[in-house]
Amino acid sequence: MQWRNSANRYGLVTKLLHWLTAMLIIGLIWLGWYMVDLSYFDRWYTDSLAWHRVLGLVVFGLGVVTLGWRMLSPSPAPVATLKPWERLLGMAMHHLLFVMVFAIPLTGYLVSTSAGKSVAVFGWFDVPPLFEVDSGLRDAAIEAHFYLAYTTAVLVAMHAGAALKHQLLDRDGTLARMLWK
Repeated sequence: MQWRNSANRYGLVTKLLHWLTAMLIIGLIWLGWYMVDLSYFDRWYTDSLAWHRVLGLVVFGLGVVTLGWRMLSPSPAPVATLKPWERLLGMAMHHLLFVMVFAIPLTGYLVSTSAGKSVAVFGWFDVPPLFEVDSGLRDAAIEAHFYLAYTTAVLVAMHAGAALKHQLLDRDGTLARMLWK
């Protein structure tokens, strides 16, 4: 398997970044839903919050790496059989998902650092607060984080549904380009 993208197929690096980011996002959505039912005194409250913060920062970092990689190795052209509306919708979906990869961790970071504390990353280093977050910005970040996360869950489901549609109904090879072959 080639490392870089070709004119009609994704390369190994793109596939690794895609699937790792996808699994982390799905895990973060699940963890977020799990955390909202925990009380402050639940034994998993602190650990789940710490993992959620760190994995959110990892997703942000993977987003930065992915954008850099896309500059070095542009995506292949869409499958030729796609209708114009499918191309437009697919492009919009990918752009929205990229926005979410950055917007959700940024709002989470604002919430996490609003008390002036750093976010510890696996005990290796801390990500400090970059500026003071007042209660108004903190409340807005909490609300934005919530709605962006639910929007992302819907977008991920739509993205997966579209991939399955292309694989099972259209049989046009769209999904196969991102699978391990």
